[in-house]
Amino acid sequence: MKTLVIATHNKNKYQEIKALLEPYGILCKSLTDIGYVEEILEDEETFLGNAMKKAKTIAFATGLVTLGDDSGLIVDSLPELLGVKSKRFSKEGTSLSNNQLLLDMLKNERNRAARFISQLVLYYPNDTYYTYLGKVEGEIAFDFVGNNGFGYDPIFIVKETGKRMAELSQDEKNRISHRGRALAQLIEDIKNETVVI
Repeated sequence: MKTLVIATHNKNKYQEIKALLEPYGILCKSLTDIGYVEEILEDEETFLGNAMKKAKTIAFATGLVTLGDDSGLIVDSLPELLGVKSKRFSKEGTSLSNNQLLLDMLKNERNRAARFISQLVLYYPNDTYYTYLGKVEGEIAFDFVGNNGFGYDPIFIVKETGKRMAELSQDEKNRISHRGRALAQLIEDIKNETVVI
């Protein structure tokens, strides 16, 4: 089994990626699994910049093929907020406080259109890489619903299902979510042997 480092300490994100890739004979390891404790500052202005920085840093540090992910929420009526700063949107930076702040800011807003974006970068220690972009359209609800998922999932209504992201089963989420869609492109390349891990 080939080893792929997933450049994250986030257990939820790691489990989502692992569930989709391991059936293809890929052994996924998180930063926690490999004992990497240094913080990688997510200070780039784009999802691609942050995903690239994470993947390249870990690939060079470990000599292993690495998958970097940067994802977040874009809200049309708050174009300068969220995005690459989605995780650090509120002062506390917790999912609950981020969601509550967003609901408060949109309290009187009619345009609630939003989308989740996931940018993946597959980086090799020889300095080559591949990029994959996934997105899912929806809107911000007025309250919290659902216990699955993490982050903004309880307040994000998926356009094509009418359900909150947090109401979807793991299988549904893997099929529909921004990260699932980006990973589907990577898996297609693995199956076609366009990329070899």
